[in-house]
Amino acid sequence: MADQETNSIAFVATEVIPESAPPARETGAVKWMRENLFSSVTNSILTLVALVFIYLILSGTVPWIVNGLWTTSSLAECREALAGKTGACFSVLTERWNQLIYGFKYPVEEYWRPNLAFVLMLVAIAPVLFFELPRKLLIVTALYPFVAFWLIWGGTILAPLLALIGFVVAGVFFQVFGRTNFALGFFGAVVIALVIWAVGGMLIPEDASENALLSAVPSRDLGGFMLNLMLGVTCVSLSVPLGIALALGRMSDMPLIKGVCVVFIEFIRGVPLITLLFVASVMLAYFFPPESTVDLFLRVVIMITLFSAAYIAEVIRGGLAALPKGQYEAADSLGLDYPQAMRLIILPQALKISIPGIVNVAVGLFKDTTLVSVISMFDLVGMIRGPILASTEWNGVYWELLGFAALLFFVVCYGISQYSQWLERKLHKGH
Repeated sequence: MADQETNSIAFVATEVIPESAPPARETGAVKWMRENLFSSVTNSILTLVALVFIYLILSGTVPWIVNGLWTTSSLAECREALAGKTGACFSVLTERWNQLIYGFKYPVEEYWRPNLAFVLMLVAIAPVLFFELPRKLLIVTALYPFVAFWLIWGGTILAPLLALIGFVVAGVFFQVFGRTNFALGFFGAVVIALVIWAVGGMLIPEDASENALLSAVPSRDLGGFMLNLMLGVTCVSLSVPLGIALALGRMSDMPLIKGVCVVFIEFIRGVPLITLLFVASVMLAYFFPPESTVDLFLRVVIMITLFSAAYIAEVIRGGLAALPKGQYEAADSLGLDYPQAMRLIILPQALKISIPGIVNVAVGLFKDTTLVSVISMFDLVGMIRGPILASTEWNGVYWELLGFAALLFFVVCYGISQYSQWLERKLHKGH
């Protein structure tokens, strides 16, 4: 009887059971492939088709890249060295790399100037992109455009100084009048800056560049990927604040400002960019005083900036419309005026919503800078289509040059995309 009672007592484990290894199909690469590549019959078929497609592409491109030559001096010599084998003629990149990056007219001994401007640009945009950095560094950001202008173009330092004075005066005007109406203060500041720049340009002596520290380089000598970067960075930097002002102006209660913004946005969005570039090349100079000579680069910047600002304005307007009405009412309940409500409550949330749209416009704008080749500006694509392919040594080289151009644009656009995704994760606070 006692033995039966002892045997009926439940067993209580005194030690932890050792962990067993998971099944092979539930861990590592096998699990990832099973869940992502072969999760169903349809996905398995698509995976196999994709693998065959990738194999066909790599089987043709890998030998072409591996057998590529880098040291020949012409396409004919390259083909002779290949002796019928499949291979790329990368020698055109080693021979003409400076023209692809800087254009064919920028002085070789002055390459250090755009290189220094590029390094300073990375320092200047750091406080804007990464807001954990000290806000005092924004002074470098504010001064960079004028320093970069003097470095790249050279000549007298009076021109960037006058432009700096114009922006300071415009900033003071915006601080005074922008408190009551943001759009009015912004557009007034832009007009003041342009007037001071135009008047100051006419007052600068014609012989001021003769004794300059840096030799003057005209805009027609700019080219290559450097020109694409300059247009992209300049136009994106100017179009974002202008787009914000246009979006706020379109939602303004003042009929005149709202009407002007609506007409401007709808007109610009209805006209192709290439048409605006032709206008910048041929017609825009007629809108300036007869005595003033407006540089083609500046005219192109004005048109591309206006074009992209119209699209950014609609993206930001969508972000403003997506905010619930309670956010505006909350700002009113706190006693905030219009500029304070926009700066502290409305715009931070609207811009956060609008990040994907703004990045999309910025990426498209940077790629659209290649359209300037149709108005005789030798950017990267213009250099490939013009001087390089027109030369007898490299006439017939296409894939190597266009692939190099695609690689440069991909690196920049992919970097912009990755930064936008990081910024979205950084600003995602769960509420």
